[in-house]
Amino acid sequence: MNTLVTRRSIMTLYSGTDCVLSHACRIVLQEKDIECELVYTDPADTCQELAEFNPYNETPTLVDRDLVLYDPFIINEYLDERLPHPPLMPVDPVTRAKQRLMIMRLRRDWIEPFKALQVDKRDKEAAKVIRDGFIAISPLFAEQDYAMGEEFSLVDVIFAPMLWRLPVLNIMLPKQAQVVEEYAERLFARQAFQDSLSDAERDLRGF
Repeated sequence: MNTLVTRRSIMTLYSGTDCVLSHACRIVLQEKDIECELVYTDPADTCQELAEFNPYNETPTLVDRDLVLYDPFIINEYLDERLPHPPLMPVDPVTRAKQRLMIMRLRRDWIEPFKALQVDKRDKEAAKVIRDGFIAISPLFAEQDYAMGEEFSLVDVIFAPMLWRLPVLNIMLPKQAQVVEEYAERLFARQAFQDSLSDAERDLRGF
């Protein structure tokens, strides 16, 4: 593994082509304009190089010289701290703690049902969790542009790939959640989001 690490002179992200958390990491890279080599892997095939870096052989995996990270939430915080401009986490500890709590809730309550739905679009229980979740948080976006206020943050980085995939997962939000659709359009309009899309992700929306 050390030979592979030292051989790479720039940061490398191993990413799934339609992996929601890999997509989140790619958004962070684009928001910060970080020079990074993207290596797309097929989950159906074993990538020997990725397996040498990551004992779970999962994406996303970030290699930055002699550092290897393979938790998407740790990767995003590391990128934000390593290249702090523009900041995607607040400076003050109270707001930062609130953001981390929100990310923890997404991780515990949303991500697994979302992954389950990607595997089986007929999973009605998983679809209900995601749909009801967006309905529940919709009042936020009647008052503010982004999930944590008026500034784009690491929470939005997670929401954006999920919202992009809702149509292909057959999740339609009701009229009462129209503000969530408007929030999604603000996210999709960001150049960093557009630049983060893999070809497979563009195909999800017919782009």
